[in-house]
Amino acid sequence: MAIFISFIKKIMMKRFLVFVCCLCISYGGFSQTKNTPEYIKNPVIPEFTVYTAPDSSVFTKQNLKENKPTLIMIFSPECGHCQNVTKELEEYMGHFKNTQILMVTWLPYTEMMAFYHNYKIAEYPQIVMGWDKKDFFLPYYHVQMYPGIVVYDKHGKYVTSFNGDVKMEDVAKALGE
Repeated sequence: MAIFISFIKKIMMKRFLVFVCCLCISYGGFSQTKNTPEYIKNPVIPEFTVYTAPDSSVFTKQNLKENKPTLIMIFSPECGHCQNVTKELEEYMGHFKNTQILMVTWLPYTEMMAFYHNYKIAEYPQIVMGWDKKDFFLPYYHVQMYPGIVVYDKHGKYVTSFNGDVKMEDVAKALGE
């Protein structure tokens, strides 16, 4: 009987060691540190290229006005939250008179143009709407919910970002408006 108990203890010890090894290996896999997003590591407006409404003109970072805060809104023309935020943006436009607004979408140019006409974006000279043909903005800013709004100060330095159904009052506060 003593031999049997000794045999069971050896088997249990081996299984326990295998279990501990597996636990350690899986812990290492799940404890990977998250990479800091590029827009946080390098907190300035990145280089980009979009094609603007209404004429597909090329628009880049160099076309932004200096010494003006910048609001970048990454949106989907078919997104209900994006539509609501755009309506609220129109209502708050007086608060953003000193802010340049870049609205960008990765969806087809025709969908962007329908949104552009539906919300009469041409009536707001501080808004540039562009098609992000290269799908740069969505992954760069790690947008998980639409719209993604990113705020930069007048020096082009990152201030904050918002995702989803954001209140324009909060965005205006972030801009110091």
